[in-house]
Amino acid sequence: MEKYINARGLQCPGPIVELFKVAKASDSGDLITIEVTDSGFKKDLAAWCKKTGNELVSIVEEEGVIKAVVKKG
Repeated sequence: MEKYINARGLQCPGPIVELFKVAKASDSGDLITIEVTDSGFKKDLAAWCKKTGNELVSIVEEEGVIKAVVKKG
């Protein structure tokens, strides 16, 4: 199942908190796409994935928007 989070405009730790909530309610293998405008999110996301056992599938930054896809572990 694919899920989408619009976390644009949220500052740290908002985007990670939103991602955590959605991931917690997701099943293993679900893909979660999140869009964020907080530049610190990239570093936070890598650490969060490592800590929680979720997989960072892709991360792209375009025009100030970071779009990441995480696969629930």
